[in-house]
Amino acid sequence: MIVNSDSEQLGEEKILKLLFKLSVPSIIGMSTQALYNVVDSIYVGRSSQEALSALSLAFPIQIVLIAIAVGTGVGTSSLISRLLGEGKESRANQVAEHTIFIILIYSVIIGLVGYFYSENLISLFTSEQILIDMGKRYIRIMLIGSVALFYPMIANNILRGEGNTFAPMLGLVVGGILNIIIDPFLIFGFGIFPELGIEGAAIASIFSKFVGGVVISFILFSPKTQIKFNFKDFEFDFKIIKEIYNVGLPAMIMQLLSSIMIAIMNIIVGSFSTTAVAVAGIYFRLQSFFFMPIFGLGQAYMPILGYNYGYQKPERMKKVIRYGLIVSSVFTGVGFIVFQLFSRELILLFNDTPELLEIGVVALQRISLAFPIIGPAIIASTTFQALGKGVPSLVISFLRQIILLLPIMYLLGQFYGLDVLWFAFPISELITVILISVWLTTTLRKIFKKMKVDS
Repeated sequence: MIVNSDSEQLGEEKILKLLFKLSVPSIIGMSTQALYNVVDSIYVGRSSQEALSALSLAFPIQIVLIAIAVGTGVGTSSLISRLLGEGKESRANQVAEHTIFIILIYSVIIGLVGYFYSENLISLFTSEQILIDMGKRYIRIMLIGSVALFYPMIANNILRGEGNTFAPMLGLVVGGILNIIIDPFLIFGFGIFPELGIEGAAIASIFSKFVGGVVISFILFSPKTQIKFNFKDFEFDFKIIKEIYNVGLPAMIMQLLSSIMIAIMNIIVGSFSTTAVAVAGIYFRLQSFFFMPIFGLGQAYMPILGYNYGYQKPERMKKVIRYGLIVSSVFTGVGFIVFQLFSRELILLFNDTPELLEIGVVALQRISLAFPIIGPAIIASTTFQALGKGVPSLVISFLRQIILLLPIMYLLGQFYGLDVLWFAFPISELITVILISVWLTTTLRKIFKKMKVDS
């Protein structure tokens, strides 16, 4: 039985206990999704290295979908948690209703783009026909079925806004495990299942996310949730859309910057070899296994901080921020150790070709030098979002991914070669962390000073 998570706990329960209680379900759910991403790529990589490269080329397009879902979801969760903290439950319900409407609009538009323009999209990143053909077949299915991605991700954030992280975990775990189970049947073909290759991976992904969405629906629309839907009296209010995207749009653009960054990075490393493109894809799948738990932590961190910000409780806010930074550093610290000690074994999971091993081991060890500081940087960015300030996170993300990372990577590659260009990651992260630390500290001091004066 699923017990409704009362939002009042966000302002009263002990911070560390509350943070773990709310974040553990999110961490489990997000880790399951990360595991699915890794296993999915392993299956595809075992089918052929070309398929793995095609998957890497399609990845920036998938991130566009994730950007839409994350931006809308973050804006929804932040707004709902702040409204509940202010005691405005009716307005919070209206926000949730508008979010469902937004999902439908996005799904129709993206589905049409996928049906007509999949080949054109993949052709932006490569001129090799075999990669275009494989990438097109994969991404067309993902785009046409985008509602299966949008709905669970965004609906989960409605629940997280009221402090309920158990239900979203349930949907993510069901979808992730189902995907892992049916992936090999559809990719390689067993028994009654045809061998569909890379298309099988896409079908398995869409089907499993759809099932996860069904699970979420039973919870989201149950009478036990604090958020209530009343679509009969639904009236479109553009102010709600604006409020969602005050925080959501910068978050969405931040994710879109990731798509642009990966697309351009694929071009930079692809100038050395298609194997380097496959390595880049492997890295982003593997890093998610250590970063997803931090995003899971952030999904509990955001409503707790947002609620206490809305309720004007500075001391609780300080504790939330402190614990968030400490826990996040532990997650990425573990990732750093794993990547440094077991880089060869990680690459062997996907394929055992000598060139892939040679490039991949060096790449993982050098990129992961940035891991110890990335965790706290993610939480710092989430702090701005929880406070309803999306612009700082956007500026920092643009600086890190576009202004710093890509030019540094290009120059290192041109002057010193493929092995050295991977150092662009830790260099750009270090500069970014220094800037975000100063910006966040200044912002928080102003907020706490104002709270003290108002009290």
